[in-house]
Formats: sequence, C-alpha cells, structure tokens
Amino acid sequence: MKKMTVLLATLISVTVPVFSYAAMNHGDHASMDMDHGAQQGSVAHEEVVDGVKATFIIQSMAEAMKGMKMEMPAQMKETHHIHVEFKDTKTGQALTKGDVKIKVLNPDKSEQLKDLVGMQGHFGADLDLSKKGKYGVMSRFQVKDGKVRQSKFWYTVK
Repeated sequence: MKKMTVLLATLISVTVPVFSYAAMNHGDHASMDMDHGAQQGSVAHEEVVDGVKATFIIQSMAEAMKGMKMEMPAQMKETHHIHVEFKDTKTGQALTKGDVKIKVLNPDKSEQLKDLVGMQGHFGADLDLSKKGKYGVMSRFQVKDGKVRQSKFWYTVK
C-alpha cells in the first residue's frame, strides 16, 4: 500500500504541473502538441499488428523530464519512460483512445506490470530499467475497434 501511495504521489507530482501548464497556455488538451522529449528517445520497436502500427519509444527519465522542462523528483526510482504511439495503417490517423498494458521481464527474471496512461497522442508509463541486460517487453493493447492485439520485443540496457 505504501508503495502504491508513493507511486501515485509521484505520478500526480509529475502530471499536475504538465496539465496546469497546458491549461494556462494552450486551452484544448486534445489538440496540444507537448514535447515529451520523444525525439530524444530511441525507437525500441515498431511493428504492424492487424492494421495498427505500434511504435514503442524508450528514453531515460532524465531525457523525458528535460523534454518537459521539469526537474527530476528526488524520490523517483523509475529510470526510463516508455511510450507507444498507435496509427491506423489505412488512414494514417493516430489512435489515442484505448487500453494498453505492458509486462516487462527484467534481466533477473522479476517482472514489472504497468498500465500505460493516455497522454497527448500516445500512451506512456515509467519503468525501472536500472540493471544492465536484456528486458522482455510484452504489450497487450485494445484501441478504437475493440480488438485485442499483442506485441513483444527485447530491449537491451548497456
């Protein structure tokens, strides 16, 4: 319970200033094009699954926070941010509503389970990728058409 409270407090401390800034300077959140540092992260995996192109981007939390012009919270133990963008392959339209879950198999065989949160044009979550080695990333996602899709890939931390 304490871990969940700290995680929730961290999430709130990171997202509230972002949304406050967005509301003050841009008005409409849906059309907002915030720089989450996406250009700084690396494309970890890209694949088309049943008509949906999924692009997974992983970046260090330092890069993510710098991209949002925010300070890194001292108590944050997550080291990386993962986000995924979905596009309809027929129309090229971004798919921004849905349910996205990931399971990460750490190099020591422990696991992390995360629900990715919808953010301006993508879904994202923070992960602890502090150990060097291979991480298995398994994703299940359901977008606008209601069909459940899966994607799996390996990501190496050097």
